[in-house]
Amino acid sequence: MAARTPVTISPARRAAYQVVLRVFEDGAYADRAFATAAEGLDARDRALAQQIAYGTVQRARTLDHGIETLARRPLRKLDPPVRAALRTGAYQLAFLSGVADYAAVNETVELVRAAGLERAVAFTNAVMRRLAGGLVELIEGLPEGPLRLSYPDWIWEVWRRDLGREQALALMQAQNEPPETVVRLVRGELDGEPTDVPGAVRVARVDEQALAEGRIWPQSRGSMLAGLAVGSREGERVLDLCAAPGGKASQLSGDVVAVEKHQGRARELAENLRRLGRGDIEVVHADALELPEELAGFDRALVDAPCSGLGVLDYRPDLRWRAEPLPDLQLALLRAAAERVVPGGTIVYSACTINADENEAVVDAAGLEVEDLAAEWPAFRHPKRPEFLLTLPHVHHTAGFFIARLRRP
Repeated sequence: MAARTPVTISPARRAAYQVVLRVFEDGAYADRAFATAAEGLDARDRALAQQIAYGTVQRARTLDHGIETLARRPLRKLDPPVRAALRTGAYQLAFLSGVADYAAVNETVELVRAAGLERAVAFTNAVMRRLAGGLVELIEGLPEGPLRLSYPDWIWEVWRRDLGREQALALMQAQNEPPETVVRLVRGELDGEPTDVPGAVRVARVDEQALAEGRIWPQSRGSMLAGLAVGSREGERVLDLCAAPGGKASQLSGDVVAVEKHQGRARELAENLRRLGRGDIEVVHADALELPEELAGFDRALVDAPCSGLGVLDYRPDLRWRAEPLPDLQLALLRAAAERVVPGGTIVYSACTINADENEAVVDAAGLEVEDLAAEWPAFRHPKRPEFLLTLPHVHHTAGFFIARLRRP
């Protein structure tokens, strides 16, 4: 009997498999798992590994449905390495153009073999061949909705409630595509395309040297809009209540205090601000809900609140599977900020989510006077509440951000 010709597993596929395994079996964050798995890869392999890994994580619900249907076996009954290998292989067959089916099939089988699961090799081979023959047709036959587009049902229900069915579908489709690459120009010059947000430049890639030198900061146009909406000026005292990693804080003029609850992130915040030329900003390591008494009397405040992140699902592929609305915490933070500004002072409340429960409902519950931001930024006017701003990925092609500016009586 002739010896089996060994199949080489490409570095990109091996790295992507490792990311998928860690995300779904260990609860790791995709970006951190990728940083470890991709160490040492050249630029081409790194880009392919990221595309496969992030795409697989993002499309997991659709892929799992296809695998279970064609394999005729529940995924939960498979060994973790087999699950991860089949998911990455299925993603390549269904969504990655330019990849030969035989390469995806053979290397998926070899990943299982390399994991020491020789007993599962024949099964993996058989399933991958069924997927190669029927997965695309199966997916195309699914109705438009959360299963076909790979979202949890609850996100679909929230968006359908807030935006209507067609807008919800368009939003889901948009957040399955790679986001634009935009940086904020801090100083100097930069090759790129100016945008509709001052200081925001669309680029082909992030210049790592310029980033290390503090000349640019990767930041979406929606995020930059929140910092600009504060409207702080020199001579004013400004509080950034949830400041890490520091992008918005570094946009603020005046005597700025930046608060961060977690010690490690507070250190990172201070380092980022120094690199961006904002060593003048005072970084305070404290719980925003239990601030020192002396942190009061501010003219302006920014609350970029923790949230479900439903506006940045294209930036963070695993977030849709772990997202959680936080309206109670958000309201508490907004009220805490309002207590720290002087009467007549303003508070900008922003959240990188598209969910009325975390946005409009929180602002309404705070009972503060609302300022009309749409007069300043008409292109980003909220479609239902024109006094607010709402950037939408399928409309504005940037991260989804809700932004309100409020005034303390």
